Amino acid sequence: MEFQVGEIITLKKGHPCGANAWEILRVGMDFRLKCTGCGRQIMVPRKLVEKNLRLPKEKKQEPKE
Repeated sequence: MEFQVGEIITLKKGHPCGANAWEILRVGMDFRLKCTGCGRQIMVPRKLVEKNLRLPKEKKQEPKE
């Protein structure tokens, strides 16, 4: 699977704050994900992200100037 920094992904299990969408901050053997609800950052192994991916990925909306 191809992942890029800035994409928003949805995982099967949500964060305790209630949000289940995550922004990708780092890609590699481990992913750094940022919760879109509370802003908490976590490190997750790539294998776990690929296994728990729920919906098709979305691109982060960049502000238009």
